[in-house]
Amino acid sequence: MRNLTAAMLVAGATMIAGQAVAADLPYYPPVIEIPDVDYGYSGSFYLRGSAGLNLMWTPYVNHPTAASADKNFAITQFGYGYSVGAGVGYELGNGFRVDATADYLGNENMTAYIDDGSGGATLAVGDHRLSLRSTVLLANAYYDFGLGDGGYGAAGGMFGYVGAGAGVAFNDFISNGPGNPDTRDQNTSFAAAGMVGVGYDFGQVVADIGYRGLYINRIQNDAATNPYTLDNNWVHEVRGTVRYRFN
Repeated sequence: MRNLTAAMLVAGATMIAGQAVAADLPYYPPVIEIPDVDYGYSGSFYLRGSAGLNLMWTPYVNHPTAASADKNFAITQFGYGYSVGAGVGYELGNGFRVDATADYLGNENMTAYIDDGSGGATLAVGDHRLSLRSTVLLANAYYDFGLGDGGYGAAGGMFGYVGAGAGVAFNDFISNGPGNPDTRDQNTSFAAAGMVGVGYDFGQVVADIGYRGLYINRIQNDAATNPYTLDNNWVHEVRGTVRYRFN
């Protein structure tokens, strides 16, 4: 009986001591696993290719040899054509990217009606149409922004973009009108561009479609019998582009 009583006292003391120790132990909550954040592609080089259709317009053509006091003749019809191009670029990983592009541009039939009052003695009366081929080199910068889920374009999915570029255009052109065509000529001009569009980021491949307003400062023919100049030329393009990332 004495032994049973001692055992019961030891067991009770053990339970009390165990509860006291347990109360002193710190509480550790269960471990929660936090998924990795997908920051998309950062520091990525890419190649790009583009193709598009265009319309070209400028306010007027200047003929310094015209018999009339006003040497400027209004453009009466847009030219139409196409462009194809390629480039190489780099994504900074925060929505910004830069690239260098080379485009070959063709445009036909931008028209001015010429009548300087000389009855055709100085300039042939009628519609004069420009045929243009240009190689355009541009350095461009863009910002891609996510659509729907926020963030920036490099995070994947739908995105929009805005951009701007500057460079040079190497122009090769000739005009056709009543009588014989003018002499073919070439010139080099400052060029600039503004871009806006939407696209989808598939990961390794990115596709977009957008508008580019291409500005060619001057087209100047000094080789023709009656030289002419077209200033402030705008080429309005709808283009599709595919980019391929290297990493």
